[in-house]
Amino acid sequence: MGKKAKKRQMPSAYTILFFLIILVAILTWIIPAGQYATTKAGNIIAGTYKARTSSPQGIWDVFLAPINGMVGTSETEGSISVSLFILVIGGFLGVVNKTKALDDGISSTVRKYKGKEKALIPILMILFAIGGSTYGMGEETIAFYPILIPVMIGVGYDSITAISLALIGSQVGCLASTVNPFATGVASQTINISPGNGLIPRFILLIIVTGISIAYVMHYASKVKNDPSQSYVFERRQKDLKEFSMTDRTVNEKLTGKQQAVLWLFAITFIVMIVSLIPWTSLNPNWTFFESFTKWLTHVPFLGALIGKDLAPLGTWYFTEITTLFFMMSVVIMFVFRMKESEYIDAFLGGMNDFLSVAIIVAVARGIQVIMNNGYITATVLHAGENGLQSLSAGVFIVLTYIFYIPMSFLIPSTSGLAAATMGIMGPLGKFSHVDGSLVITAYQAASGLVNLVTPTSGIVMGALAIGHVNIVSWWKYMWKLVAILFVVIAVFLVVCSMFK
Repeated sequence: MGKKAKKRQMPSAYTILFFLIILVAILTWIIPAGQYATTKAGNIIAGTYKARTSSPQGIWDVFLAPINGMVGTSETEGSISVSLFILVIGGFLGVVNKTKALDDGISSTVRKYKGKEKALIPILMILFAIGGSTYGMGEETIAFYPILIPVMIGVGYDSITAISLALIGSQVGCLASTVNPFATGVASQTINISPGNGLIPRFILLIIVTGISIAYVMHYASKVKNDPSQSYVFERRQKDLKEFSMTDRTVNEKLTGKQQAVLWLFAITFIVMIVSLIPWTSLNPNWTFFESFTKWLTHVPFLGALIGKDLAPLGTWYFTEITTLFFMMSVVIMFVFRMKESEYIDAFLGGMNDFLSVAIIVAVARGIQVIMNNGYITATVLHAGENGLQSLSAGVFIVLTYIFYIPMSFLIPSTSGLAAATMGIMGPLGKFSHVDGSLVITAYQAASGLVNLVTPTSGIVMGALAIGHVNIVSWWKYMWKLVAILFVVIAVFLVVCSMFK
């Protein structure tokens, strides 16, 4: 009897990311080091690139990179705030899951959409796209996968379909960011233009790419529904059905009053999070309702002190505030559901434990950026682009800018970091080819969003796949056609826009 061939196992996300850290570290020995002069605000000044003493990264630096990826360095912001948010989200979900409100609520949703499950796909993808386009929704989607995956599997789809709703939805929104402060805001400020410049073209692009993505996901979902063997994760189907499906639940079980209250609190928490992250005054300087209300509330005698004088108005929150929100609401749910203190602690810590791997993946992914910055090769890569993109026609320049930002987005997965590092160069370069700065921003955002759909250097991608037990190769097999379609459509869109001065 012949020996049974061993099945090759895909390396874990940690291994892939660590190998990428090693690869970038090797490049610091090959690519010459350099740096640019910067303004007081830290923006790079075009034409000031100078070679500097190389700083090759060694073995210690490679192992130190994930640690610095978490805590940060003087050159690279750490991921600690994002990782802590993920852990607290896990704790919050652990407490909610302890009440079984989500499980029974999902069962109710499955029954409600029986026979019309496709309606969930466009509705949810549009909502996630709006979140990505307005406030750069990314890491926040991590909280939705434990909810979406059971729903999609429960109605006959697969985990890839579920991941697509939030990951593709949010990232095509970021791809066509309209007022995203972390992409549009940072980039616009870098080249001293209003974030409102180019808003209409970006809104049109948002409609186009969201429509294409919805059609793509719905086509795949239909194939899986009709023939489960068409799923790219078919080999895991039985495991997923057992782990994520709720066939052991009594589907006719009615929600108790306490469970309904938990679901309302759950929904309110996410609504507050979304409202708190949208930069209302950036959309319209006159939209100061939340600032005025917060100022009034915090100055009410006794009540203001009781709530907290340091309460930030909605629209100005970031990870510290939304992490606090989820922690606070987990405590509120504990009291509403009348959960024992010991049960709450066990549920919260258990939920954090479920998300620990995702939180660490984000830090390891950030380690790649740490190695590039500490090795001083980022500026050299940018300098190559500076030399190659000057004195070109508007159409050629904008397409090459778009292409240039694709590998740059792979190397620097942070949209705000990429904007701050490069827009001071690319914006002025566009003037030589008579390309408006807002269109350069659109090209940068489009490339960054496109890459962030598939790059293993993104904690958003790797975190989502880790939750759904989908390996990166399966995701690439599923995504390559959509990425190719979006690449061509965006390139054509940019060329058309460059014709209008």
